[in-house]
Amino acid sequence: MNSPILQLLVLAGIAVFLILRLRNVLGTREGFEKPPVATSPQPTARSTSFEVIEGGPDPDITDHVPANSPSARAIEKMKSIEPGFSVSEFLGGARAAYEMILMGFEKGELDDVRAFLAPDVYASFAQVVDMREQQGLTVEGEFVGVKEMTLTEAVFHEDTQTAELTVRYLGQLTQVVRDANGEIVEGEPGKVKTQLDIWTFERKMGSDNVNWQLVATGE
Repeated sequence: MNSPILQLLVLAGIAVFLILRLRNVLGTREGFEKPPVATSPQPTARSTSFEVIEGGPDPDITDHVPANSPSARAIEKMKSIEPGFSVSEFLGGARAAYEMILMGFEKGELDDVRAFLAPDVYASFAQVVDMREQQGLTVEGEFVGVKEMTLTEAVFHEDTQTAELTVRYLGQLTQVVRDANGEIVEGEPGKVKTQLDIWTFERKMGSDNVNWQLVATGE
């Protein structure tokens, strides 16, 4: 047997020997295996467990008014009569109502929002719209959005089961007032203005009518 073939056989034998030694030391693996995970020590008898305490603050209230405030207690009474009432859902509706009522007033289209206005508020809005028409004024306005909205006060009248929620708005809109000749007498086209409105909504809790009415406006 010539020397090269002998050397090849010797090297092959050494390789087989090393493979067998490695298998004995490392073991065998098939596919992907995660590395060993250290076992966490078991908690001792002194470990403290946490318990969920029921009857804590209602985040639907405390997210909007201070805890234990007169407004918070008023909302608690509202919820005791109508458990499904949600302040967050009310504010979502109040945001939509603000745009609808505000633009209805600006454009003189009050019939579409009359159901959401208390009689005296509707009469006040209608008087302003009539005055504009008598003077030949028209308003061009576009609602941009609500920059800020907060619940400022909640009142509950136990004798009538009536709730009052007051909301502070910072609304943004464009507004141009034109005279009978189409000349601009107020505002600037495309210019966004920010205005403050404080509106109070009212509703009898527990009634079948789920709509809130605007009962007071201010600035």
